[in-house]
Amino acid sequence: MGVPWETVTLTALGRNKSLYFHMLDEARKLALKREEGKTIMYTAMGPEWRQFGHPRKRRPISSVILHQGVAERILSDVRDFINTPQWYSERGIPYRRGYLLYGPPGCGKSSFITALAGELEYSICILNLSERGLTDDRLQHLMSVAPQQSIILLEDIDAAFVKREESSATKVAYEGLNRVTFSGLLNMLDGVVSAEARILFMTTNYLERLDAALIRPGRVDVKEYIGHATDYQLKLMYKRFLS
Repeated sequence: MGVPWETVTLTALGRNKSLYFHMLDEARKLALKREEGKTIMYTAMGPEWRQFGHPRKRRPISSVILHQGVAERILSDVRDFINTPQWYSERGIPYRRGYLLYGPPGCGKSSFITALAGELEYSICILNLSERGLTDDRLQHLMSVAPQQSIILLEDIDAAFVKREESSATKVAYEGLNRVTFSGLLNMLDGVVSAEARILFMTTNYLERLDAALIRPGRVDVKEYIGHATDYQLKLMYKRFLS
């Protein structure tokens, strides 16, 4: 389950190639077995995605208790997207889906995305837009070579860009963080060269700081508030952990 541009070249003297086929097949089975039941995390390293840490045991989606109906709505929407590529193709609609989870810190946004990836048997590609070496071209390239069956995760999107009408004093705090432009980010999300068959999640603690152009329909298709625990959530947590 390597990244798309990895190649292996084997050279041997002789005519019997079956030995190599058996060896590669055995290596593939061992690799798949090692990752069975686990979620692989990727991070951007230069022009490619590298596995980050060890594969994590999949977290049951039921272990992340959100307000009534939120988890079910998101999961249903993602499954519908995955199962209907032909519907998009027949109507000439770009086959990609964007989600925004917003709300106070520590309320389960990232935990839910991790559990969702496990439920779908997808990996997660974490992209830090505040990385100093990130440029528009590299951002576009990373999106185009992301591993198949993966969720692209842009955490704390508000830390990378502020509203265009914010004061210059506010913008100074963000200057110099990276070389990704706002227009470059928008083109990555839905421009002519943006990737197809893509599921992208963004998270933010401050929805009001986001530019309306960033989260308009077509770039962000589903928005869900993930807030502090409600009575409904507290009851389910009590039953899960104490009953």
